[in-house]
Amino acid sequence: MLMRAALELLDQNDPLAPFRDRFALPPGVIYLDGNSLGPLPRATVGRVMKVVTQEWGNGLIRSWNDAGWIDLAGKVADGIARLIGAAKGSVVVADSTSVNLFKLLGAALTLRSGRSVIVSERNNFPTDLYVAQGLAAFLGGRHTLRLAEPGAVMKAIGDDTAVVMLSHVNYRTGAMHDMAAITRAAQDHGALMLWDLAHSAGAVPVDLAAADADLAVGCGYKFLNGGPGAPAFLYAAPRLHAELRLPITGWLGHAAPFAFETEYRAAPGLGQAVVGTPPVLSLAALQVGVELALEAPMRGIREKSLRQVVLLAELINQAAPGVFHCITPIDPAQRGSQLCLSHPDASAIMQALIARGVIGDFRAPDILRFGITPLTLSYTELWNAATTLGAIMAEGAWRDPSFAVRRTVT
Repeated sequence: MLMRAALELLDQNDPLAPFRDRFALPPGVIYLDGNSLGPLPRATVGRVMKVVTQEWGNGLIRSWNDAGWIDLAGKVADGIARLIGAAKGSVVVADSTSVNLFKLLGAALTLRSGRSVIVSERNNFPTDLYVAQGLAAFLGGRHTLRLAEPGAVMKAIGDDTAVVMLSHVNYRTGAMHDMAAITRAAQDHGALMLWDLAHSAGAVPVDLAAADADLAVGCGYKFLNGGPGAPAFLYAAPRLHAELRLPITGWLGHAAPFAFETEYRAAPGLGQAVVGTPPVLSLAALQVGVELALEAPMRGIREKSLRQVVLLAELINQAAPGVFHCITPIDPAQRGSQLCLSHPDASAIMQALIARGVIGDFRAPDILRFGITPLTLSYTELWNAATTLGAIMAEGAWRDPSFAVRRTVT
């Protein structure tokens, strides 16, 4: 049986513990939802206020030059590149994950114009599937989306496959793919490999170059702690830049945007993917989160994450024996940084848990999802969270009618 004292000892010897003070976490709250929205870094407040009051307020439009606004997205992109094992200049920060996915799927279909199939998983994040479906319909039905069951992706890849599109870490289960193996399988069939790193970047070791990945997208508001709606990023392997053609072209993706030419000329390298005016306030916030993530040792983050997932699962089973079914893989090599449990009344249970200060989230139809963020989450908090959940189940508190009403955002 796990005892609280053992967890307190782990906290005392945790080399990542000092990072917690770098975040503005509300007192009395155990936050297990950093995989949906990362907490606020304390330095973000001052950074954004400086941009608002000094750079925007006093500098006005001059700050595009004087404060370096025009170069900010590139600086943030270079930081993210270091986090995901990408070469400098192979990452662009812009738009949302969905928009970037549309760009790269369109580019992939152009690069593999003789092929008609996009391969993905049936349980992939819905927006990824929606984007693929929408693009296929927009192109007149000449392309199809082939959905594989979990664990059967490689069998679905064929000589008609243009691109394989997968989330590295599954949003509902926390299952993590073998990036190198699946990339190799796609390329062996002549297809391109596109990874969604939304639940990976900043949470698990990612090395796109070592895996020889072709394309990738990811968001800035989860483990990169960039704030709600933070800009997303996209990646293309340098070997593809010369032939890459994107379906959305805009003025800041032009080779000479301030020449205001009538005809479009793509910027060199991946610069064409920028498209529109960068969101400076959001970029400033994201820059703080990325720089903080770069300070932390990824190896230490991963080690603590793996340990905390196991401990939380054990503590919950100890507090509520046999009540929940764990759907997150046991094998550490196949697991991201979250714990997912199924229960028929998961929605009400999660709302009861949030009402008592333990914040996770619910994913339909029956998943309680707990994000593990090693920079902010202590071991003792795992004990408190599990104890609270156990009390809710023992008391039947989740049966309160107020918890039966689904919130708009779950």
